[in-house]
Amino acid sequence: MSSGEYIVSLDIGTSKVRVIVAEVTRENTQIVGVGSAVSKGTKKGAIIDIDQAVQSIREAIDHAERMVGIDISNVFVGISGHHVALQSSHGVVAVSGENKEIGQEDIDRVMQAARVVALPPERAVVEVVPKQFVVDGLREIQDPHGMVGVRLEVEATIVTGAKTIIHNVLRCVEKADLSVAGIILLPLAAGEICLSTDERNMGVVLADIGGGTTSLAVYEQGHLSATSVLPIGGEYITHDIAYGLRTQTETAEKLKRKYGVALVEEANEEITFEVQTIGSHREKTVSQKELGMIIEPRVEEIFQLIRDEVESMGYVDEPAGGYVLTGGVMSIPHALGAARNQLGQAVRMVSPRHIGVEDPSFTSGVGMIHYIRRRFLHRLPEGNGQQRSSNKKGGHSTWMKLKNFFGEFI
Repeated sequence: MSSGEYIVSLDIGTSKVRVIVAEVTRENTQIVGVGSAVSKGTKKGAIIDIDQAVQSIREAIDHAERMVGIDISNVFVGISGHHVALQSSHGVVAVSGENKEIGQEDIDRVMQAARVVALPPERAVVEVVPKQFVVDGLREIQDPHGMVGVRLEVEATIVTGAKTIIHNVLRCVEKADLSVAGIILLPLAAGEICLSTDERNMGVVLADIGGGTTSLAVYEQGHLSATSVLPIGGEYITHDIAYGLRTQTETAEKLKRKYGVALVEEANEEITFEVQTIGSHREKTVSQKELGMIIEPRVEEIFQLIRDEVESMGYVDEPAGGYVLTGGVMSIPHALGAARNQLGQAVRMVSPRHIGVEDPSFTSGVGMIHYIRRRFLHRLPEGNGQQRSSNKKGGHSTWMKLKNFFGEFI
């Protein structure tokens, strides 16, 4: 393993808190550890009990620390939700170097200029995402490093969020004895590993179907153009199973994971299992087909709601790049087939391709790692470096360099 920088992503979901530890250099990204815990104190993606949320975060961090053998103190935190909004911005600066070669300092200054916008007092800038750079009128530049010019401009998308909601998330992280290195918009992070360049350019909808919410991101002409969140996810399927079989929610979740199928026609009636019913000491025998008859309608509804929400966002025609689906619900066998029944044939499913995290529920966390690496490639150490950050308090200065490029919450 080459010597590099440890970067940790923290995804506080409705059903699970997930932590991913990666060693990142300019040449390579290697997942070295993961941690997860049952998410408590959250509902539909929002914090409703700080103490319980802190406990869940700490459990997931401890799990990852034991696996990797380091003390984690700095994390990048993912956010999403209805409170997130996007708006366009523009920044311009004069190139400062004597030889007029554009360096990192110039790019930093133009990005800071782009984030100076008028906002209501209850909102704040979370992140500035560059669409393109312009050097002396030359447009469509993705990386101006090393170019020569007098005037540097950036056209960017500003991600803003509700201060109170984000402060509650950060409060939980800090109470778990962690320092926030940055805040990442989860749809951007997921898009980093889910979408191809052609899909982004053609127009595509990315849906991350989690436990309590479904996050939607629409990409057009290579960039994120709209986001939305639906208050529905895998928990609704679990609740339907619990109600339909008159059993406990915990039992329903286990049955969904072990025997669940999203299409009744794919179920095997000969596969049966015993279910302990509430209010009775007796068990009843249930077939996989009966379980599928409960799951399929709810899965269909989720995909119908995704289609309706995309239309309500102003995208009436089917996206040229179709739909890309990820998230825990897509782990249910034949969920992709159910999706195609509702969304058309231009649908595919994505899971991370890393040992230990080949699960669509880890997509956002892994995406955050790759997103950070791409955006801050010039601040990462070379692969042949002699020191490796231990991610301990007061660790490598790279953390401070990265923190300067996120919102005022940090």
